[in-house]
Amino acid sequence: MAPSCVDSLDDYNINKKAATDAPGATLVTSAERSLAIITSSSSVNNNPFRFYAQYWAATTYPDESQFVIATRQVDRNFWDPLYRDVLADLKEAKRLITADAFLDPKIKANQLASIETLEVLAWSILVNTFGDVPYSQALDITNVLPKYDDDAAIYADLIVRLDKAIGMFDASATGLGTADLIYSGSTASWIRFANSLKLRLGMTIADVDAAKAKTMVEATAGKVFTSNTQHAAIKFLATTPNTNPVYSDLVLSGRADFVGGNTLVDRMNTLNDPRRDDYFKALANGTFKGGTVGAPNSYAANSAPGAKLEDPTMPGVLLSYAEVEFLLAEAVERGFNVGGTAMSHYDAGVTASILEWGGTTTEATLYLAQPEVNYLTAPGTYKQKIGTQKWIALYSNPVQGWTEWRRLDAPALVKPAAAISAIPLRLTYPTTEFNSNGDNANAAATAIGGNTVTSKIFWDKF
Repeated sequence: MAPSCVDSLDDYNINKKAATDAPGATLVTSAERSLAIITSSSSVNNNPFRFYAQYWAATTYPDESQFVIATRQVDRNFWDPLYRDVLADLKEAKRLITADAFLDPKIKANQLASIETLEVLAWSILVNTFGDVPYSQALDITNVLPKYDDDAAIYADLIVRLDKAIGMFDASATGLGTADLIYSGSTASWIRFANSLKLRLGMTIADVDAAKAKTMVEATAGKVFTSNTQHAAIKFLATTPNTNPVYSDLVLSGRADFVGGNTLVDRMNTLNDPRRDDYFKALANGTFKGGTVGAPNSYAANSAPGAKLEDPTMPGVLLSYAEVEFLLAEAVERGFNVGGTAMSHYDAGVTASILEWGGTTTEATLYLAQPEVNYLTAPGTYKQKIGTQKWIALYSNPVQGWTEWRRLDAPALVKPAAAISAIPLRLTYPTTEFNSNGDNANAAATAIGGNTVTSKIFWDKF
């Protein structure tokens, strides 16, 4: 029998059991999960924002709490997942779903609108963190040297894209179905989420373009979250690798790297905050004590992060109902027509946060009755009143907590004594960008006022 021969060995190098194509919806699943992980993480390697907002303090290794970014390449480790694991997956999902000729047009429109909403959210996080970033030429395999776009121009385009997405939703049809980790494909929920995101973006630009912010915010009235059951969050699972990343850092690591920051713990002690025993663990004597921010601290002598943060299924919150109510309170103070009063929305935001953490309406009422919390008697301007309570409420969403502190300049955080810089107002561009896309990275650094942590994002006017 003569031996057989082939013209090419290529066929032998194909693993016929390995998937070569992924359904578009599954890429959305991956992107949602990655977005929740990078924004919820407490790892000093990629998410230092609990230190920047002074929610936590470090124990043995205080470098990141002293704003050392380069050693662990923190900037790169936040930048890369957003581009690679979130935006790239969403772009490919959009391509695959658009090309699906058998998908019901209404369902397709809802799926694409959901993807667009997620893209807007991810891009806004990148801009809020770095300023000018690759945008219009990004994620293009044929262009490995993308230019950086102006941060204000990116925001303007994101607003247009979000409005388009909102107009694409059809509440009579489903969306991504079980592939959607946030709302299981509920179109009504996505419409509320998109409008709540529009509210956030509108208020973010309020200091630089009040007229545009007013138009945007007023257009969302009556269309945003109205309860904790509606906020945008991913519920993690009890088993690895799909647990909340904070559980991995606090429990699975077997380490004791974090304690509450004295800035937050002292404030909660002063206000007798009912969330205190959820945010942190009491010491043996029943009291709560925060470690010195920006310094090494004793784990045993200070209050560690609370038991709720050690729950592997703790949701990763992307946008909460409490945040929406604080945004509405600020909108009223700015003269935007959104209904209600600043006090009613402020009270609703505080109450929503307390309930979200397992508290009761009675606890919320007593807390709000205190002169230093009551909207009518609390000290400071509306930005200080709202900003302080919003800062406390955003404890489990550190990226947004840091963003709102920068925008509202409240509470008044003091630079740690051992810090190598002022409290960062942005992350620096990754070194890899200067190595691989140097001309564009250097041009962006010049445009934003220098690749330093004190250069401000366009909306940070004060």
